[in-house]
Amino acid sequence: MKNIRLGKLWDSINSSYWFVPAVMMIGAIAIAFGLLRLDRLGYYGPLEKWGWIYTGSADGARGVLSSVAGSTIGITATAFSITIVALQLASSNFGPRILRSFMQDVGNKVVLGTFISTFVYSLLVLRAIYGSAEDINQFVPHLSVTVGIILAVICTAVLIYFIHHASTIIQVSYVISQISQELDEAIERLFPQKIGYTEPEHKYSEALIPEDFDREAFPIRASTKGYVQAIDTDKLMDIACKHNLMVKILTRPGKFVIKGGYLVKIFSMGTDNSTTPFNDIQKQIHNAFILGRERTEQQDIEFPINQLVEISLRALSPSLNDPFTAIRCIDHLSAGLSRLAQTNFPSPYRYDGFDNLRVIAHPVTFAGLTDVAFNQIRQNCSNNAAVTIRLLESIAVIAEYTENFPDKKALRRHADLILKGSRQGLSFDEDKQDVEQRYAEVLKANRK
Repeated sequence: MKNIRLGKLWDSINSSYWFVPAVMMIGAIAIAFGLLRLDRLGYYGPLEKWGWIYTGSADGARGVLSSVAGSTIGITATAFSITIVALQLASSNFGPRILRSFMQDVGNKVVLGTFISTFVYSLLVLRAIYGSAEDINQFVPHLSVTVGIILAVICTAVLIYFIHHASTIIQVSYVISQISQELDEAIERLFPQKIGYTEPEHKYSEALIPEDFDREAFPIRASTKGYVQAIDTDKLMDIACKHNLMVKILTRPGKFVIKGGYLVKIFSMGTDNSTTPFNDIQKQIHNAFILGRERTEQQDIEFPINQLVEISLRALSPSLNDPFTAIRCIDHLSAGLSRLAQTNFPSPYRYDGFDNLRVIAHPVTFAGLTDVAFNQIRQNCSNNAAVTIRLLESIAVIAEYTENFPDKKALRRHADLILKGSRQGLSFDEDKQDVEQRYAEVLKANRK
């Protein structure tokens, strides 16, 4: 596994609105000083050959750059005031956790960076101009002014893009598709996930756990509160091997841990020949866990699923009453669960290179993910025939890709609960018959 600290740093940068504009602004400052240097040397490059160099006076250059600077900063303020309003509407309709996806949108960051960079560039070039049209010693950075005009044209094109992009990213279809893509990326990134070697076929892992493990194991508690964003499982394996320990992880990414809550339990497998103090071992284990104020999809497969569920629940609320959005979410959930049904979930028992059981992970199961995906939607759609039918149709689709019995059993359980809820929630016999027909299709697909 890659260094999760770097992954966390990249996630923080990717979720920030300042990094890309700041890099672009620094680039604009470097370009401004570089072009001014070329202007002082009298080198204008191919632009002079093409006849594109600004040839006006110092007063004209000041007027051009002042107009560019004033217009870009004004457009920036107006455009992003509109963005904030759009984000507020999106938060109320889709949920506050969806704002994380908007914060990661590269398009808005590039637009902001383009406007800010053009403004800063224009100011820096403007301060270098001196003299007037009558002054023979005037300095007009022709190349720099020309580039400023080019940047103004680019800003116009970026503004057109921004208007289109801002109206696109708040559409429910775009939001759901983006979250679904994050779910697909999380599946590819996290499954299968290995810590050391997976379980050898000839071993029975539970039998290798000492009988006095729960009684003798020492708990390591969290030193702060927060959501578990990532666990450096490679580091835990190294600690266990180095100090001859068995480590049982008691939480997983996405779970909230209170200060003093259990992170792991460690059990000595014999004599520890190392001279590392226990407090240092405890500190090393703490460093293997990254806790934060919010959940991220870095190692949390449930997070994008919860986002789709949240959108569907808001769509089913009486205030919105938008079953089509809920159905769209269910479609994308079924696509993600179909992929997960074909995925090899890693064993919770992980071994070192000598086939010694070292780490017992807190596993993610297919049945648990189906509960996350379906429970709340099922509980809120029992009186809506269209959504209930689509839920059963989705389960039938997932069942087509499900092979092992425990996973099929989990799908059958949800189908049974949906059928039971529809019998109590639906008023018309025709709707109940439609639901029972879809339920029969689930049973047929689940038997294959």
